[in-house]
Amino acid sequence: MGAFLDKPKTDKFQECGEGNGLRYGVASMQGWRVEMEDAHMAKTNLGDALKDWSYFAVFDGHAGAKVSAHCAEHLLDAIMQTEEFQEDVMKGIHNGFLELDNKMRSLPEMTSGEDKSGTTAVCAFVSPRLIYVANCGDSRAVLCRGGSPVFTTQDHKPGLPSERERIVKAGGNVMIQRVNGSLAVSRALGDYEYKNVEGRGPCEQLVSPEPEIFVRDRDDKEDEFLVLACDGIWDVMSNEDLCQYIHNRLLVTDNLQEVTSQVIDTCLYKGSRDNMSIVLVVFPGAPTPTQEAIDAEKEFDASLERRIKEIVEQNEINEFSTVLHKLASLNIEGFPPGGGLAAKRTLIEKIFKELCPDLAETDLDPFN
Repeated sequence: MGAFLDKPKTDKFQECGEGNGLRYGVASMQGWRVEMEDAHMAKTNLGDALKDWSYFAVFDGHAGAKVSAHCAEHLLDAIMQTEEFQEDVMKGIHNGFLELDNKMRSLPEMTSGEDKSGTTAVCAFVSPRLIYVANCGDSRAVLCRGGSPVFTTQDHKPGLPSERERIVKAGGNVMIQRVNGSLAVSRALGDYEYKNVEGRGPCEQLVSPEPEIFVRDRDDKEDEFLVLACDGIWDVMSNEDLCQYIHNRLLVTDNLQEVTSQVIDTCLYKGSRDNMSIVLVVFPGAPTPTQEAIDAEKEFDASLERRIKEIVEQNEINEFSTVLHKLASLNIEGFPPGGGLAAKRTLIEKIFKELCPDLAETDLDPFN
């Protein structure tokens, strides 16, 4: 669903911060989509008795940006204002999702039918001892230890047996892996045209606003980082690939804006056609830059530059894609794990422009 641009819009929103012993970085890009429908939130002090708690969230909107923006602004308050949150965090999160979804239905744009947008939501509350993660839709959270995923949320897709069963009971069907052949997620906030089946509760509709909630003990010696990201990231990188890639990047820089920016660029060059957003939360146990890793990166970049020069000198090069395909055919070892050739696309392009200024107009379409 959704229309595409002739060329991707590659401007990025970037943000970073720290607090409560955590550091975080955020990056997002509109990419090939006609509209930017993602939103996010990051906050490291939840006030009063929860000053040592932090909250992070990513929202992937569809059919417009209204609901994703509204949820980014209001979901945290909706959860914290529930009667249950102080005593039972998981119940508070659950009810906060449902109450916000119910309140949004009364917004003028929704009641008039002018706005039919919806959004996925994945959020995390990080306390001194625990990590609470809630997911509604196909955005995803992944916790990494030792460069590998040790926890991940499950995407809520219509083809899942439990999701399909609810959809069918509500009088719908799953066609081409979509709700009624149209919506690619089976849980979301908003999307009220899928939530009008009489006699069925809010969590029994064609599309449910109910989050799936998880809680894990923190381990500051082992926990490296938590990633919250929309499917524009996960469409082209597996959990394992992204954990390896970020782990590797943290060995060469402690600039989290740079790390998240590189993730976005790498996903674009791997072929993502969607909006892309990532929130990276780094724990005390994360890797830190080492001189050995920094030197190895510089050495690899220099070696890559030499290879590109050889390709240009030894071949009749008339376009950038030829260089990319030649490099891919060499099976070069040493690219950032999980990122591959796409992780060095920006550097390769820079070197090519210096060597072949007359051919500097490059094609951003995927080269896989």
